[in-house]
Amino acid sequence: MNPKILIVDDEPNVRLMYRSALEGCCYEIYEADSGAKALNQCKEQLPDVAILDLRMPGGLSGLELLDEMKKVNIPTPVVFITAYADVPNAVYAMKLGAIDFLQKPILPDQLRAVVKDILIRHESGKSKDEPQDFEYFLRCTKRAINLRDFAAAKQYIIKALEIEPDSTHALNLAGVIFEMCEEFDQARRYYGQAIKRNKNFEPAQANMRRIFELFNFGISDEPFNLNNK
Repeated sequence: MNPKILIVDDEPNVRLMYRSALEGCCYEIYEADSGAKALNQCKEQLPDVAILDLRMPGGLSGLELLDEMKKVNIPTPVVFITAYADVPNAVYAMKLGAIDFLQKPILPDQLRAVVKDILIRHESGKSKDEPQDFEYFLRCTKRAINLRDFAAAKQYIIKALEIEPDSTHALNLAGVIFEMCEEFDQARRYYGQAIKRNKNFEPAQANMRRIFELFNFGISDEPFNLNNK
């Protein structure tokens, strides 16, 4: 059976663009122009991946749609595609189980790659024969976040870091997981370690700035430097 992909956007041209990017990949593609219609589609079709616009005028926004999906136990992982670089919304979306974000405008190859990665991630969760390497634990981490199992995500990301302790991506993801668990000191530690390894890694910089602003530590436009603590 071919994977089912749901595309949700209020603009017909955008939906057509995403459909065109994914056609030829052996997917069953469905569309919805509103959050309410998308929720009904999810109940009827249970798609393998949902591609959501973050903000849609009227009705349910992408975040509200994801919230409703979780309330009725729809486990479909989502990709958020948005023109808004909104870090607080991204963190809230991750608390709801989202882990994949693409910023408009996107290239067809980007969309195909992230959809393929999600399908592999969730299919791999059913296999017991995979080599338990760094990529395996990273996939398990992301899958656990999709399923909102943050305790398991924490254990998987720590195992990933035991294999590749200098991975900025994994360190930043660890910070996000600890932040979602409200372990803010640990979150700051991991964001800081990511920045220490690459001071220009903007996801960790943005997360650190948000943490500092949240606790009124004060923030600077300059890249965060552990030596300035």
